[in-house]
Amino acid sequence: MRAVLILRCGRPPVVADHFDPAPAAPAPGLAEVTVAAAPVTPLDVFCASGTSYFGSPAVPYVPGVQGVGALGDGTLGDGTPVWFATDAGMRPGNGSMAERARVPHEDVVPLPEGADPRLVAALGLSAVAAWQALAGTGDLRHGEQVLVLGAGGVVGQAAVQIARLLGARRVVAAARSALAQERATRHGADAVVPLDDTDDADTLAARLRPALDGPVDLVLDPLFGVPAAAALRVLRPGGRLVNLGGSASPTAPIDSATLRSGSLRILGYTNNALSKAERAETLRTVAAHAAAGRLTVDFDAVPLDAAPDAWTASSSRMVLLPQS
Repeated sequence: MRAVLILRCGRPPVVADHFDPAPAAPAPGLAEVTVAAAPVTPLDVFCASGTSYFGSPAVPYVPGVQGVGALGDGTLGDGTPVWFATDAGMRPGNGSMAERARVPHEDVVPLPEGADPRLVAALGLSAVAAWQALAGTGDLRHGEQVLVLGAGGVVGQAAVQIARLLGARRVVAAARSALAQERATRHGADAVVPLDDTDDADTLAARLRPALDGPVDLVLDPLFGVPAAAALRVLRPGGRLVNLGGSASPTAPIDSATLRSGSLRILGYTNNALSKAERAETLRTVAAHAAAGRLTVDFDAVPLDAAPDAWTASSSRMVLLPQS
């Protein structure tokens, strides 16, 4: 079968024929999936770098921690559309970036009728994180005002829409590039505030305030750094900031007085804390909203052979199509 292969950690992948011995009978506990779409995610690139906290993976291996396809090998099976997860790059074994994948049944989630496999692949675990960070860890309540930092990324794009689906009365987005700001506006943000690498926390907080309708109730933060510190300054007393990444900086200039004076709460979120049942339930919810046209994200769908270029693309979520 054709597959993306990591031959050497820290180097872009190659696309080649990969020996895939088909068992005479389905392997116990494993589902055979014909892969329709596999996203290239930051976690895939991180694991393949050989510098992740999971350790350096054994090579060669097929990357791809998630994908969408149909049960069966294309000739056998019932063809049920599914989303699935793998441990590729984190534990021995192959992932989703191939024509076929074998995954444990417990990591397979049936999809609702009408769900676009490319869109579900693009949303995937990023949208799961946005949903759970807002609805679960952040305890978003109807009528609250939400600030989404990094709103041009996949998590941020999803969060702007999810906050509205969960009943937020106002959603304000903050993003760096003109493209990211346009995405946030298109996905329903009531106002968009530009981020600048030269900002300090006070300067950015002053720019945020005019876009807000009073103090913020909940901040979704995949950035940390100065944006997180500025967001704390515009939170209401008792307000919450949920951090689920550090793409701006691994540290933030947070002062004790700001935290204490507002009795503010900083909460951490990771998908790793979800049970497989919780992950599956949230994924089904996300896919149902996507199928109904209520949730989307910008992505580029490309053939499997484009994987080496897609590996380093940064302007959009790249989704590989193994069957094209």
